[in-house]
Amino acid sequence: MVSNYSSLIAIGAALREVHPEISSCANQQSVYAVRRDRQEKRSLALRCPHPRAASVLDTLPPALAGDVAFRIFCTPELSQHRSPDHEDLTGRARFHLRNAKWQRVATPSGEVQTYIFEPEEPPRGTVLLVHGWTSEASFMTAFIEPLRRSGLRVIAFDFPAHGLSEGRRTNLADCARSMLAVCDYFGPIDAVVAHSFGGFVSLLVAEGGPPMEHKPSIGRFVLISCPNKLSEVARNFGRNLKLGFSAQRAYERHLERVGHRSVATFSAAELMRDNEAPILVIHGRDDDEVPFHNAEEIIAAHPSARLMGFEGLGHRNVLFAPPVFRAVMHELSPKRKDAPPARRSGAAAKRQRELQHSA
Repeated sequence: MVSNYSSLIAIGAALREVHPEISSCANQQSVYAVRRDRQEKRSLALRCPHPRAASVLDTLPPALAGDVAFRIFCTPELSQHRSPDHEDLTGRARFHLRNAKWQRVATPSGEVQTYIFEPEEPPRGTVLLVHGWTSEASFMTAFIEPLRRSGLRVIAFDFPAHGLSEGRRTNLADCARSMLAVCDYFGPIDAVVAHSFGGFVSLLVAEGGPPMEHKPSIGRFVLISCPNKLSEVARNFGRNLKLGFSAQRAYERHLERVGHRSVATFSAAELMRDNEAPILVIHGRDDDEVPFHNAEEIIAAHPSARLMGFEGLGHRNVLFAPPVFRAVMHELSPKRKDAPPARRSGAAAKRQRELQHSA
């Protein structure tokens, strides 16, 4: 979790990057004020900076405020900004990666860290685990042993600027291109199990349009707590930063630039409209970070997709719930024959050779 103090520090750092002559001293009074109430209850989401921090943006020209907002939006919760409790949880989660084969994979955004878990017998397929924003591969490890024991090779990876991958800042397009590189390196991918932001990224990769260079082969999808509309995410973020209309538009133009499409129409439902792969959507009915209506909207756009709603799991506990494990294992059972076998494309192999040569 990001503290109120570090939210303000993030704004100050972003300000100095887009406007170097701005001095951190200008906000010193606000820093002291936020430091005094650091012991208050923390928000679970990076998207909710402290009101005092948000008020700093009120004093900026709209275009500059939009630039700063975008930089904050693209800054994951770095380890030095996390609470000791979160650090302890992360350390324990990473412990489960000790039995993996660790492999660095070259991507357009730098090298990402991947983790490979092989079954005891020759694998019957490959599953890719995709984590959410401000998370990392270690938080998907509860799925690994059940999948591996069922005969599947399991691949997990850290997005750029997450976990043990390179980078300080990233965005949707960078994450999608890194996932595409991982798919090309380890493919064909028979199934993707993705959480939250990772689900949105997975659908962008599978769609194959800009900013993707080609469309990988992915056999099926399990989307857990996946958001639908980017416009809703952008509005909530702007509201929490108290962005005015012009600053909000400046911020959204950055999203459109990296996503190569309008924020208004950028949605998981639209990305999966022509996706013929089987899709299972899993969502907590009491999810207060990505509300349940997101899952309902996704299902409405894809008649063959199936929805499983769970009570009492919220947004993150869904990754550690036995009923969810059973649902995922049933979906990826070898008895299911409704997905064509995944095949590695020639374009994928060519692009991966280019990335490895340039690394």
